[in-house]
Amino acid sequence: MKIPNGQQIIEEFEKWSPKYLAMEGDPIGLHVGTLNKKVERVLVTLDVDEAVVDEAIEKRAGLIIAHHPPIFRPLKHLQTDFPQGQLIEKLIKNDIAVYAAHTNLDVAWGGVNDLLAEAIGLNETSVLVKTYEAELVKIAVFVPESHEDQVRKAFGDAGAGAIGDYEHCSYTLSGTGRFRPTASADPYIGESGKMEKTAESKIEVVVRKAEKDRVIRAMIAAHPYEEPAYDVFTLENKELPMGLGRVGRLKEEMSLDMFAEHVKTSLDVPFVRVVGTGDETIRKVAVLGGDGNKYIQQAKRAGADVYITGDLYFHVAQDAQAIGLSVIDPGHHVEKVMIRGVVDHMTEKGANWQCEFLPSEVNTEPFRLK
Repeated sequence: MKIPNGQQIIEEFEKWSPKYLAMEGDPIGLHVGTLNKKVERVLVTLDVDEAVVDEAIEKRAGLIIAHHPPIFRPLKHLQTDFPQGQLIEKLIKNDIAVYAAHTNLDVAWGGVNDLLAEAIGLNETSVLVKTYEAELVKIAVFVPESHEDQVRKAFGDAGAGAIGDYEHCSYTLSGTGRFRPTASADPYIGESGKMEKTAESKIEVVVRKAEKDRVIRAMIAAHPYEEPAYDVFTLENKELPMGLGRVGRLKEEMSLDMFAEHVKTSLDVPFVRVVGTGDETIRKVAVLGGDGNKYIQQAKRAGADVYITGDLYFHVAQDAQAIGLSVIDPGHHVEKVMIRGVVDHMTEKGANWQCEFLPSEVNTEPFRLK
């Protein structure tokens, strides 16, 4: 197995959680250090504070993947007399890079909001707030039959052929390719100046338009021909809309108070704040990780009996009460579900790498009960 560099790790991560899914102005991406180095250990965390950095040093991690960006607002200075400057200084001195995936990981299929919905036990989930609808293209390439499996795998590994819950989807047609290499050509099949025909397969895959160039590069790298012949078609149909939050149904209905206890247990939190009398019947649930104050109307319009989100403001709670929407606030820290989710995803995708993905064991919840 090979040791990957940071660029390869993040390229694989961004197939799942691409930057273009992030909300406008969200400071995602590389915050500290360089990805141009070999990385044998990656620490996955919700937040980056001094205790997490010390943990990364102790575990000899060369890269931290975090959900919350450590530099959320532009820095006016980088003085090491202040906590943020000291944190960045420690990261740089220990050659630890920090990469943040925030709202793009919230939106991504299988990301934060799907992980929360799964933990709560929601079925038949759909997007709460639509933020992105991908344009699709179809790529068709002609390849000798001897290399069709190799090229098909390159397509799938690059993220092409992902349709709903299925991946590596493609279609193949067989036919005969004809060509005549010129004198300056270096053909894989045939000789310069002579007409040649060979059994070829036409492989077709669907891909998001935003990912087209990366997929084509992967295909060309796997193709045996000096100059592969391929077509790109714009499709009228679009991918299922993506966005923030999820709406789903419980397997069995329960009262609001019973459901609040279920949320506490499922999301591993010591307390929740509840808007509602407690005896409301809960069947349909909306959930949005982090601060979801601005989306109470969307939750109501989606037909949710209860809305689960963090950092609920006093007056927003009153607004929810006025429109007859129950709310459960388990805090912002429930987004910690992304730690295990990212570790599991990247461990699977990096199975052929000599690289460990480690869950942070530091509790970054700033609140405690008295």
